[in-house]
Amino acid sequence: MTPSPAPALTRYRTLIVEGHEGHGRTRLVAELADLGFEVRRLPSALHHLDPALPCRELLAGPGRLAVDGNLIAELVHGPLCRGRSRVTWIQALDLADAVAERDGAMLHLTTPEVTEAATAYARVFRTLAQHVPVVTLDVGEPGGPVHGPAALSSQLWCESVQLPIG
Repeated sequence: MTPSPAPALTRYRTLIVEGHEGHGRTRLVAELADLGFEVRRLPSALHHLDPALPCRELLAGPGRLAVDGNLIAELVHGPLCRGRSRVTWIQALDLADAVAERDGAMLHLTTPEVTEAATAYARVFRTLAQHVPVVTLDVGEPGGPVHGPAALSSQLWCESVQLPIG
């Protein structure tokens, strides 16, 4: 079993968890809580006027914070499911900037499965990586074992270090 990447994530004060849902995500979020991050989950329904408002409110608070998010998920799945996103690129980039200002990173959770959504997430995180560190973690397949390694990227997507989860 490979070591958890969670201890390596303690260098950040803020983490926004986005991407693959499932057992690997649940385990990672629990590990972050064990490491002293206050774990908060964004409401499943987006704010009708400003989808980023709940996240910005959380980021305004003190301490170490891990947000189990859904804002980037809407940016990806909105166009795939409804033909448009309720989250704009400006809102996503503002969030990325706010996370970076709070000494944070975006966690992009992936699986080996190649889907239209996985391709869209990769495109979104390549863009966000120009504004905030993006850590990509392979959390395995739904119901299957957790796989590693995955890439850690600090400002540019192409700069990587191996960071397994397991």
